[in-house]
Amino acid sequence: MDINQYQEAACATAIFPKDKSLMYLTLGVCGEAGEIAEKVKKHIRDNTSSQQLRESLILEIGDVMWYLANLADAIHVDMSWILIENIEKIQSRIKNLWML
Repeated sequence: MDINQYQEAACATAIFPKDKSLMYLTLGVCGEAGEIAEKVKKHIRDNTSSQQLRESLILEIGDVMWYLANLADAIHVDMSWILIENIEKIQSRIKNLWML
């Protein structure tokens, strides 16, 4: 599955008030990202196995991706375009660092 196929599938499962989509989806991204941080914190505190952490993170990253896919859709942009733009931005930063 490519990222645009994922976005389409994620959006097909979206149930939330569309008139509040930007706020709802942004809060969802933040909440799920917080859950990632919480899993890592508990891993440090409880000294859980790396495999347990990995499994937890896979699920939480998936949740973040779901919200991001729907957020991208709410602003009418394909996820693949966002990824391309992001890599170009990062490559430009790296290039500028080497020029200093």
